[in-house]
Amino acid sequence: MTASMPRTDCEVAVIGAGPFGLAVAAALKAARVETLALGGAMSFWRDHMPRGMRLRSPWHATYIGHTNGPLSLDSYAGILGISPREPLLLENFVDYGLWIQAQTVPDLDTRMVSRVEAANGGFRLALADGDAVHARRVVIATGLMNQQMIPAVFNGLPGELVSHASEHAGYEAFRGKRVAVVGRGQSACESAVLLKRSGADVELVCHGDIHWLGYRALSGKQGWSLRDFASERLASPSRVGPFPLSWLVEVPGFVHRFPEAARAGLNKRSLGAGASGWLKPDFDGIKVNAGSRIVGAAAKGHAIELRFEKDAATFDHVLLGTGYQIDIARLGLFAPDMLAAIARREGAPVLSGGFEASIPGLHFVGASAVGSFGPLMRFTAGTPYAARTVTRFVRKAGGRNYAAGRN
Repeated sequence: MTASMPRTDCEVAVIGAGPFGLAVAAALKAARVETLALGGAMSFWRDHMPRGMRLRSPWHATYIGHTNGPLSLDSYAGILGISPREPLLLENFVDYGLWIQAQTVPDLDTRMVSRVEAANGGFRLALADGDAVHARRVVIATGLMNQQMIPAVFNGLPGELVSHASEHAGYEAFRGKRVAVVGRGQSACESAVLLKRSGADVELVCHGDIHWLGYRALSGKQGWSLRDFASERLASPSRVGPFPLSWLVEVPGFVHRFPEAARAGLNKRSLGAGASGWLKPDFDGIKVNAGSRIVGAAAKGHAIELRFEKDAATFDHVLLGTGYQIDIARLGLFAPDMLAAIARREGAPVLSGGFEASIPGLHFVGASAVGSFGPLMRFTAGTPYAARTVTRFVRKAGGRNYAAGRN
């Protein structure tokens, strides 16, 4: 009796069609690896980022997979007629991603994946429409989906009073409202500016002063210290992290070889709260309540009261610009037994040199890979390395079956 071959619809299934998913799928396809990409193109950026937002990344670090040539950001900017001297608008970045998708992944399957299961010879992907896809390998490129960091003090409060910045594609509904924005990073500070432009009365609440990134260079101030010069003039291409650590960030393969404690230290230093200096001139009219720790929050009718260590204040709404914390369990993609088989460190998968998890054939790229490859994986500047590395790993591995025997 001859054993039946396992059904396989593709060699690699890429889940997620944001910058990392598109870059990896495009590289695999270019290498003639049978690849199926699933998900809405640039959906997180389209649906969970506010209109009018500009990207924190400098122009030359905002590319998706292609740093030069006909598929580069410069090429698209020439078509659109936008200037590299300005931080890229969200709307232009989304259009750039859609342009990349149309040219490199034209067969994108926009259906959503509801479950990933180990199957004989690889993986079975259950789709939201009831269909299923079988693949020998799976690349998880879901970005920051379901990874919002919500401080415990806000647990149980209704969405009408408290929401995370990722829940909004615009702030027009807050016109005339008194809004507290919690946080001091890019998301919090830019949300505060956009809320003010939408007609809200805004107060930024944070536990320390805002760290304005690059403001001295933007303001044209004189009297630079040696530290100022090093930070601004000798900055790394992506400008992720403080000088000189920022140059280590540029080499994810090297960072991957760091001892765990050293890599964690680099991530903490490089991903600390900070906001682009070009936002600072727009902070006129925004009250900054720095050095305040929120010790309680409670609904007061149609309003919300924030209690601080010494006083309290009432707002119509609290917007959390508190960032994200990776925990792949919150993706909701894996059954408990499969999730238990994925080696994790503080919620993030532990990855090999090919972005492969402890389950052979299962890969994670983007924000989920920061714990293993460093801060660059949090930004689009990391897409070329991730795409190149995964593709090289897959080609070297060939068509082996991976998850066989795990059921």
